[in-house]
Amino acid sequence: MKRIGRNLMVAVLLAATSSIATAADTIKVGILHSLSGTMAISETTLKDTILMMVEEQNAAGGLLGKKLEAVVVDPASNWPLFAEKARELIAKEKVDVVFGCWTSVSRKSVLPVFEELNSLLFYPVQYEGEESSKNVFYTGAAPNQQAIPAVDYLMNDIGAKRWVLAGTDYVYPRTTNKILEAYLKAKGVKDDDIMISYTPFGHSDWQSIVADIKKFGNAGKKTAVVSTINGDANVPFYKELGNQGISAEDIPVIAFSVGEEELSGIDTGPLVGHLAAWNYFMSVDAEVNDDFIDGWLDFIDDEARVTNDPMEAHYIGFKMWVEAVRKAGTTSPSAVQDAIIGVAVPNLSGGIATMMPNHHITKPVLIGEIQDDGQFDIVWQTPGTVPGDAWSDFLPGSRDITADWQQPLSCGNYNVKTGKCSGQNYE
Repeated sequence: MKRIGRNLMVAVLLAATSSIATAADTIKVGILHSLSGTMAISETTLKDTILMMVEEQNAAGGLLGKKLEAVVVDPASNWPLFAEKARELIAKEKVDVVFGCWTSVSRKSVLPVFEELNSLLFYPVQYEGEESSKNVFYTGAAPNQQAIPAVDYLMNDIGAKRWVLAGTDYVYPRTTNKILEAYLKAKGVKDDDIMISYTPFGHSDWQSIVADIKKFGNAGKKTAVVSTINGDANVPFYKELGNQGISAEDIPVIAFSVGEEELSGIDTGPLVGHLAAWNYFMSVDAEVNDDFIDGWLDFIDDEARVTNDPMEAHYIGFKMWVEAVRKAGTTSPSAVQDAIIGVAVPNLSGGIATMMPNHHITKPVLIGEIQDDGQFDIVWQTPGTVPGDAWSDFLPGSRDITADWQQPLSCGNYNVKTGKCSGQNYE
């Protein structure tokens, strides 16, 4: 019996030792995206994107002599749950990096967790700016890389004079529209020519709001809608536009959260001619994009699946993290934070994305017109890439603030007039 007991103890110790060795031989990559709830329509694909990147990196030999291991959690479109799941990934699962979040409210929910535990988050979606954290790398567009160019296009190329700023009721649309309202007024647009509307996540009854938009657009001036509506509420919104006979010729809509994924599987007939502003479209003509699409379709094993802008942002962010880890020789967050500034990798448009000292990247800006096959015809783009601006030049409290995470400044909220750093901004 004693021998059996000793053998059992030895077996348990060997199993534990093996488990520890296995863990030490892998680099854990956390994936923090909603796989259920109102945002699953957008975020599930981003989970699959990182799984594909992990698989490809492992096939290429891994990283620092180790295999990557993906750890997936589902925060279920529940903003407080994002913070709980982030803590689970970092403190319990011991991940080396996290790729995740879509909405700004989810990102702001997890920010204190990443700061407290000094972990790294790569955030892949356009957002409102007014933030720069040492623990976050913003690979989606800042307002000057999407919202401002979109308004310029509508104003200069379409001739828009009246403006509907329609958004989901949370921090990204409200802050973005605050910036756009200030920008429009600086361009001479009067208060009476700006209509602002907010609806909750998952909103489905658009009849009265679309009727108000239609009425607002019948004032004899060219009217355009700038949409920061997020998630599955976009489906009934566009359907109601069609129901009320609002075409792109009458009142064009330019969206910041509607891409190929959101258009797949719905009738795009009523949407043809409406617009979206992004930094990537599946229809981009570039060899690197063709290779990415081929790899995605092979991985997902579904020829009907599409690619979109946040997928490209995750592609870029993942590649930048890999290069920074190689450069640092470690996955240590502090070392990666220092090593990643200045790292440049190919984007999917045939250009180069560079990580700036403010933890934002350089991106081209593209405007696409929705086609009946759910793809976008690119009608306008910047001649080169645009550096992301963490702090808006159009808000009084922000125009004097800059972010620079390089030594000796190492500050995300530095006032150039007072010469003082006021630290992180979580408002």
